[in-house]
Amino acid sequence: MALIAETVPHPRSPSEEDAYVSWYGRVLGWTLAGGPAAQLVTGTRFDVLELPADAGGRLLRRPVDTGPVAVMGRRMRFLVAPGSAEELDGLLDWLEWGPVALDLTALGVGGRITAPVPPGRPQGSPQGAAVWLRPPEPGCEAFLPSLPGTGQGAGAGLRGTGPDLVRLVAAAATECHRARLRRRAAPARPVGAVGQPRFS
Repeated sequence: MALIAETVPHPRSPSEEDAYVSWYGRVLGWTLAGGPAAQLVTGTRFDVLELPADAGGRLLRRPVDTGPVAVMGRRMRFLVAPGSAEELDGLLDWLEWGPVALDLTALGVGGRITAPVPPGRPQGSPQGAAVWLRPPEPGCEAFLPSLPGTGQGAGAGLRGTGPDLVRLVAAAATECHRARLRRRAAPARPVGAVGQPRFS
């Protein structure tokens, strides 16, 4: 199994921290947690589905509605409605993916992700930093994929017209499985050869 290096971003300057606080706090109304790199807390305004970047890149090309999407290193993060993390295992079982190792995880209450670089920064992003592929907008919580309303049952989401957690998880599981099969079939890379993820 190839080792994957997780790039640690350099500490941000006070002016960079101010830009993060301004955008996340004033524009989105989200709270940043402190640390060497600013963190977003999951489980209140959103949960996160996390999967390998190669699978996530293919998922983005599918006709499935998503909320905001970020990437950091070789992991892609899809923002979903609060409470979704608790539903992931049950959804995977219901979709008959339960016994399959997918590398599809969820972060909910008590979790944190590195805050991606706010969009539109003229100086660009440091290599390896978390960045938005689909940035959030004010009020984005209303558009995050979620389960159908109370009393509709899990299958009702398959007929819905809005962002749908069932469809997103089904597509994510399929792409994670396909990515795993592609990686098994690909020739082994030399140890230490770590490149940028390809989304094709």
